[in-house]
Amino acid sequence: MNDVMTRGRRLNRPLRAALLGVSMLALALSAMPVAAASGGQSGFAAARAATAAFHDLNAAKAAGYSVVVADLAGLTCIADPSGAGGMGVHYLNPALLDGSVSATTPELLVYAPDRHGTLRLVALEYLVLKADWDAAHGGPGAAPPSLFGHTFDLTLAGNRYGLPDFYSLHAWIWDPNPSGMFAEWNPRVTCP
Repeated sequence: MNDVMTRGRRLNRPLRAALLGVSMLALALSAMPVAAASGGQSGFAAARAATAAFHDLNAAKAAGYSVVVADLAGLTCIADPSGAGGMGVHYLNPALLDGSVSATTPELLVYAPDRHGTLRLVALEYLVLKADWDAAHGGPGAAPPSLFGHTFDLTLAGNRYGLPDFYSLHAWIWDPNPSGMFAEWNPRVTCP
């Protein structure tokens, strides 16, 4: 009888290990859709970590974010003419306009003026010219870029910035936007 019990234990250990392995695999597989559905939370964390130093505007300028973007009217604090809100002041790193996008290297940093005129980092903007994107991704008809599970917006030529067709995505990771994380305009941002 002891021999049967010992043999049973020997059989049970591998069986238990196999069942534990199958259970762990099932748990991992069931968690995968949740992680995928989170819309890139780890991408947000990486973007925050990569841009945290840029709350200091001087650090941002030293890192190459040195071009203040103005629209065709010369405005540098960008607001929606119809009153949906503002974006703020955009600082471009021209070296990043290379036909690619990366969550940790936004092409622009967006700063909003506070009531005293001091600029504070509120959002990241990812921007790529459509022609550059298409050239790097199979030509005309290439799927638009996306980050954080969100597809970029297309702005056509003839826009207020004088740019050719371009894709862009705002990510309000440093200041909540009641209109949504990826909305163009933030009603909390006002330009003087």
